[in-house]
Amino acid sequence: MAIEATVVAARYKPGDRTMIIGSFKKVGEGYEGEIVTLTQKIRGIRFVPEASRASDNVPNFRIQIGKLEAGAAWIKHTTDWREYLSVKLDDPTLPGPIFASLFEEEGGAYNLIWSRQRPRNGD
Repeated sequence: MAIEATVVAARYKPGDRTMIIGSFKKVGEGYEGEIVTLTQKIRGIRFVPEASRASDNVPNFRIQIGKLEAGAAWIKHTTDWREYLSVKLDDPTLPGPIFASLFEEEGGAYNLIWSRQRPRNGD
């Protein structure tokens, strides 16, 4: 499956600890795109709407790469009510889950933004 997504190559946003690691587009009720970091380029990532949400704990989307379910996403809102997706990705090869946010940008593109946690010692 060919995915038309802009390569973002893990762009750093100066002044904070966030990086744009993914580029997505809205397709029907879901999203399709890719994640690009210094060591990985994963294409064909799909956010598939969850058909039966019994509670708020059930994600709004399941994240799939081919037949693999690689994570989930929940619809959230910023303090000024801008809608975004709170994303959790996981894989046995990762040391732990990756938490990120999918925000709509100008022109209808969606960026997956990852933030490095601040060290506890304040560095």
